[in-house]
Amino acid sequence: MVWDRAMAMVLGKPGVDGLDGALGALRDWQYDGAPMQLHPGDVGWYWRFGAEATAAAVRTWSRDGRILAVGLLDGPGLLRLTIAPDARRDEELARRLVADLSEPGRGVLPEGKAYVEAPAGALVQKLLSAAGWDTDEPWTPLRRDLAEPVRDPGVRIEVTGPERVPERTAVHRASFDSPTFTDERWHAMAAGTPYADARCLVAYDGRGEAVAAVTVWSAGPGKPGLLEPMGVHPEHRGHGYGRAITVAAAAALRKLGSSSALVCTPSSNAGAVATYASGGFQRLPEVRDRRRDA
Repeated sequence: MVWDRAMAMVLGKPGVDGLDGALGALRDWQYDGAPMQLHPGDVGWYWRFGAEATAAAVRTWSRDGRILAVGLLDGPGLLRLTIAPDARRDEELARRLVADLSEPGRGVLPEGKAYVEAPAGALVQKLLSAAGWDTDEPWTPLRRDLAEPVRDPGVRIEVTGPERVPERTAVHRASFDSPTFTDERWHAMAAGTPYADARCLVAYDGRGEAVAAVTVWSAGPGKPGLLEPMGVHPEHRGHGYGRAITVAAAAALRKLGSSSALVCTPSSNAGAVATYASGGFQRLPEVRDRRRDA
């Protein structure tokens, strides 16, 4: 923990026991119309690495005992950061954030190349730019309103329970060409606090083969929910299963009480953007991370 007497601001690593506090702040900060930002589901997805690893990846910035910003170290040199809505123009907080993100000795980002994801319009964006941080490649956020009932996706959809975990993880590994999402990691994720408000869905074709999967995360009734991640098995692409699982994800979030469904994907991934759009999601203005080159 780092305390700056001049700024009365505390940079903290919450530890496992403090994760619920950070997650509670993230839930409170979600609202329709907010800029794309770190969601409790992002922390929930990271939880596949276990509670201790998740706690080690979380940073908080507090003043007078109130959390004002939460960050997730989501990969080497990448901090995904969001800020309390009423503190996004707080100059004291923004200057402290820039100092902590720019100086490796502060224990947030390493030396060399680094990236920061922060809400569009927050003062920290302007101050990072002034400190020499450039912008990176664009991402496209998409949103679907859930006020109205969601149509049937047109394929068989099952909610993943313990007995279906091997199918869920196999689809993910094939979809992303990554071996890391094992059954053990699914169980670690499902044991995390955020998964109490989450569901894993798998789509099946007419022969009963698992063809697509998604995990959806609620932030509570009346708040936006998140899709993270969604993938279609490469052997079953081009048949509308991406659209179907996206529609099913929206229906699942509506059932959980979410007001809307959010997702964000690299703008260069035109296929993913088109898939979400076909599932009733509306494109929002592109966003860009801040990048510091080595």
